Amino acid sequence: MKILALDTSNQTLSVAVMLDDQVLATTTVTTTKKHATQLLPIIQSAMSAAKLKPADLDRVIVADGPGSYTGLRIGVTTAKTLADTLAIELVGVSSLATIAANIINEPQLVAVLFDGRNDNVFAGVYRIENGVPVSVIKDQHIAFEKLLPQLKALSEPIVVLGDLDSFTERLKTALEANFIEYPIELSLPSAVQLGRLGQRETPVSDVNSFVPRYLRLTKAEADWQKQHPEEDSSDYVEKV
Repeated sequence: MKILALDTSNQTLSVAVMLDDQVLATTTVTTTKKHATQLLPIIQSAMSAAKLKPADLDRVIVADGPGSYTGLRIGVTTAKTLADTLAIELVGVSSLATIAANIINEPQLVAVLFDGRNDNVFAGVYRIENGVPVSVIKDQHIAFEKLLPQLKALSEPIVVLGDLDSFTERLKTALEANFIEYPIELSLPSAVQLGRLGQRETPVSDVNSFVPRYLRLTKAEADWQKQHPEEDSSDYVEKV
């Protein structure tokens, strides 16, 4: 299976072209959020390096959230456009699970956190089984102080990855000896890991209806809800 995998869910932009588990080409950029201008040239360069044409692809795999609203929209819209135009399969994979897959120890628990601002986080907990992260605590948007008891209740060593600058000391205090910290590079998303996870998943049945998993309301939705508390805002904002 010839695969294009792409992750624009946060500041890091990662693209990989793969033939089954073989990596044909990959690029990861960590220093800019200009995904809208950089994504297509990087895809073109990776495809060229892999000596493939778009028509050769069988599946496109995208990190579908949680993460940056803008980043998710760019990645998902690009993936949907390619899948629809090329009539190929589309698969979405959790942005958190993609990072958890950087850990290969089994049966290790791995928690992944993205900073959700105002002391909130996007977080998920996984156990590595047969090289695959299996959900233990589902991906969620939650106040960090409410997440801590969930992590502590697991009562076993946990590798914690992600955006930890604002949270490390409190994690150490809460988890004590069960807190495991790894080098920062293991907190970066890898489109190669994304591609490997996405090969195991069933493609979406309807490309056009596929949307990112934001896990929280957009600002427009939140503002509208405040102004119209009696009305249903579920369809107010078109996500993609």
